[in-house]
Amino acid sequence: MVEAATGRAEGESVGDTVGFLYPGYSAEDDYPRLEAILDAGVRLPLVHTDIGEDAHRVDALLEMGSAARLAAGVGELKARGAQAVVWACTSASFVFGWDGAHEQVRELSERAGLPASSTSFAFARAVRALGAERVAIAATYPEDVADHFRAFLKAAGAEVVAMRGSGIITAAEVGTWGREEVLRLARAGDHPDAQAVLLPDTALHTAAWIPDLEEAVGKPVLTANQVTVWEGLRLLGREVPTDRLGELFRAA
Repeated sequence: MVEAATGRAEGESVGDTVGFLYPGYSAEDDYPRLEAILDAGVRLPLVHTDIGEDAHRVDALLEMGSAARLAAGVGELKARGAQAVVWACTSASFVFGWDGAHEQVRELSERAGLPASSTSFAFARAVRALGAERVAIAATYPEDVADHFRAFLKAAGAEVVAMRGSGIITAAEVGTWGREEVLRLARAGDHPDAQAVLLPDTALHTAAWIPDLEEAVGKPVLTANQVTVWEGLRLLGREVPTDRLGELFRAA
């Protein structure tokens, strides 16, 4: 798989702060929660980007992930000491397609002068890190948007054996979901042939419930904010094993 992140030469010293560009306001409180769970001296500052229209619709997502909207938050993240940056949005990265998503993070890296990636590439790398070849998608999005994620994962070399869309249009609504709704989503989206279940929306709260999710389906579960932080740590060259964030972090 082609590397999405750029900017740090091999052997170069790493820092302890990774910054996140997060669209709007939905589940941003997962990030301080994840920082506290990791308790590893790594800071995870977050800057909100202007999303324009809050809609899981292709045209709105392309605008949400535009270079200008992402660039607007870079200065604040650098001022807060970020030594790498991740676009913490799945749908407004995979909707650009495999090549377009690479271009998105390349432009972000150039603008920031830092290593950069996105949640979509975080998922692709996390699937590979788990050694999973077959996955199921349990998405909050409408199915037409979720199908773009399926295509992205196929380009990354993963086979999607099942996909479920929930038809939710706004991130604001997704952000209201609690533990039981998230567990139901994972169970409904699972498939016997899947080696992992993917919940791809950063608007969905999941950080506190990942062990519960894995127990519910009996296999690794990858969630958007979980893999986004994991990818940020990767950009810093850090591995922080913990039993509280699922198989992905146990395998670190």
